[in-house]
Amino acid sequence: MTASDLTPVAASALVDQARGEEWLQRYSNSLLGVFGTPQRVLVRGSGCLVWDADGKQYLDLLGGIAVNALGHAHPFVTSVISSQLATLGHVSNFFTSPTQVALAEKLLSLAGAGAGSKVFFANSGTEAVEAAFKLARRNSATFQDGKPRTRILALEGGFHGRTMGALALTAKHAYREPFEPLPGGVEHLPFNDIDALESALDETVAAVVLEPIQGEAGVRPLSHEYLRRARELTRATGALLILDEVQTGVGRTGRWFAHQASGITPDAMTLAKGLGGGFPIGALITFGSEVSALLTPGQHGTTFGGNPVATAAALATLHALEAGSVLQNANDVGAFLRSSLAAVPGVVEVRGEGLLIGFDLDGDFAVAAVQEALAQGFIINAPTPSTLRLAPPLILTRTEAQGFLDALPGILSAARTSGA
Repeated sequence: MTASDLTPVAASALVDQARGEEWLQRYSNSLLGVFGTPQRVLVRGSGCLVWDADGKQYLDLLGGIAVNALGHAHPFVTSVISSQLATLGHVSNFFTSPTQVALAEKLLSLAGAGAGSKVFFANSGTEAVEAAFKLARRNSATFQDGKPRTRILALEGGFHGRTMGALALTAKHAYREPFEPLPGGVEHLPFNDIDALESALDETVAAVVLEPIQGEAGVRPLSHEYLRRARELTRATGALLILDEVQTGVGRTGRWFAHQASGITPDAMTLAKGLGGGFPIGALITFGSEVSALLTPGQHGTTFGGNPVATAAALATLHALEAGSVLQNANDVGAFLRSSLAAVPGVVEVRGEGLLIGFDLDGDFAVAAVQEALAQGFIINAPTPSTLRLAPPLILTRTEAQGFLDALPGILSAARTSGA
């Protein structure tokens, strides 16, 4: 048989059938152990639901960590991806494609980016942050009063990715320590502390890198006051204001981008997660011609970034988000969830915007709560020992949210006992 003899089949036909335990054993035998043991083997999804290899159904309230903005197997996105792959799948960056150009134009429009603004496409959030890190380094070539700009400011609690540049910006010691020395010059300031920012930020700073809401730290929002002051100070000193919206962008908070609630415009913004509706893609947006000119031909690149299929997936996702009033749904269902969660016994604080929600428990049993929720058919996440995070598909209905709320008191009660 030759390759031309092969006929179209579903991917599931290329693997044998097995139960969940067997797949997990084979996973342990064959995949590098950087993620620990997977919680389940998922085989299919539809909307906000997924099913495992043993046939059990789950309500996905994590959305692949804020990736599946439109849920699973969205028919419009699926059809566009299939059509594009059947037409033109990859071209390298010696060439471009209509979907790449159209997506860049669409993102610039949604971001309100002015003349001279540009887009660089990557494959993931951490790669978008790597590009932003290099953008910051290029700003170090600007001198004022003879002082080189060698410092980059980030925040305690911040998570920006696990590649070396992104890891240097990430604050968590446990992630950083095994791989030091990391790229230098990064300083981590106290979260939401305007006085500390004012003291640290001067003409020696190349960039300030912030997440409008820190997802991995437990969904902690920066105040509007902090973001506005950061914008004022970076503008006054010549430092770049780089916003990491990998998790908060593309409608996750009920706005296209979380920083828009603060009424500011950054110098650069990173995107990924929800952008491709489940298909891998990341992006760096540079605002204005001066910032866009910092990276010149040959200074950065990627083989797969801006791939026609990835950009078609992102265009389809943005179109579906607009056409279906999905951002309004994220606002409405998110507000319903936050107000309802606040009344659940054992929940002591609720944070977040849209459908990026974190809620603190009155004890360190969040990991046990994740396991109990899974056993009862709900996928959630514990970014800290006492915090649970929800980042479901933005199409989550109020009925689906109510199903989780009805089960949550029992989940927390059981988790408190098992986790004690």
